Amino acid sequence: MPRVQPIDYATSPPEVRAAHDSVLAEHGRVTNMKRTLMRALPAFTALDQWYPLHDAVEPFLGERLTSLYTHAISSETDCLICSTFFRRLLIDAGEDPDAFTMDERERVVIEYGRALAQQGARVPDELYRQLAALFSEEQVVALTAFGAMMVATNVFNNALEVDLDEYLEPYRKPAAARSGDPS
Repeated sequence: MPRVQPIDYATSPPEVRAAHDSVLAEHGRVTNMKRTLMRALPAFTALDQWYPLHDAVEPFLGERLTSLYTHAISSETDCLICSTFFRRLLIDAGEDPDAFTMDERERVVIEYGRALAQQGARVPDELYRQLAALFSEEQVVALTAFGAMMVATNVFNNALEVDLDEYLEPYRKPAAARSGDPS
């Protein structure tokens, strides 16, 4: 049961309905998370900046590593909604999100994302050196901001216990696999 109910479109003010309609037109659905964020339009606007950050990192990470990065962060924070959303992207792309192979570059990026998701977000010096050897300073800044936005999204969903959207249910990690390893 969510702690805050998502908006009800029919009883929402015009500016909320306009935000809802814009998301629906752009993405084809309005998720429980977005409908909950729309309770406070500045909150929705802030976290919706995930998309420009995604568009900034995908060109240098690639689609696969971008999904692996966001999945790693979301799994590390134990965010049911986001980890399931990125499981869906990986599964639909032919990946096994519970057993994928990765090269050294991918390992560094995934470890970096997991470090950002830890309490305090302290990144070990050696891991940062490895990351900095792979990317420009501009790319590191974009990657870090994108990871931070992913963590913020995870915190929002976890704190308010936003319900998993029905369309994601088939991609949910099996209960037995959820205990233990957060990947």
